[in-house]
Amino acid sequence: MPLMQHSLPLICFSLLITLLPLGGCAAAIVATTATVASTMHDRRTTATVMDDQEIKLRARATLSDHPEISEHSRIHVTSFNRRVLIFGQAETRELADKFAHLVSRQPKLKSVYNEVEVRPRADNLDISKDSALTTKVKGSLWQISIKGFDPTRVKISTTLGNVYLLGLVTAEEGPAIVEHVRGVSGVKKVIEIFEYLEG
Repeated sequence: MPLMQHSLPLICFSLLITLLPLGGCAAAIVATTATVASTMHDRRTTATVMDDQEIKLRARATLSDHPEISEHSRIHVTSFNRRVLIFGQAETRELADKFAHLVSRQPKLKSVYNEVEVRPRADNLDISKDSALTTKVKGSLWQISIKGFDPTRVKISTTLGNVYLLGLVTAEEGPAIVEHVRGVSGVKKVIEIFEYLEG
């Protein structure tokens, strides 16, 4: 008999509590359990969500392994449905393009979107403002009235007031989300990187 949807979080939580005394050897199981719990409303498969996490971590490790890039940039990385978005600032276009090329060599990737700008790096105050704006935009999405729309399915990243939107959306949801976010105070520009569902 299939599990009732509302019972899954309780089962995942119980499993997590059971595994805690096992220490580090249970880390992989705990991580998998947390991933399953977090994908209940996600349109991606659990395997894709785990791939995205792996892709993002590898890209960030690549940046750390190349100080000739990291020391002259402030580049952020996120991945959704095996599509990588790199954004932020770099001192030269060559640095941004080099990093994009390194990331593109990863397995399982569909595409890389290089949105890194050649401009002075964001400072800590800018980062704090961007974090607050991301939170504000996420909260505002609950105001969108479309049947079946779940704001948690939209991935939002922000740098210097530029808001990047990722997710698997319908033909009705996508334009409505973009138009709504453009109207949020503090948003300078909206960059849509949605994938549209068929049908």
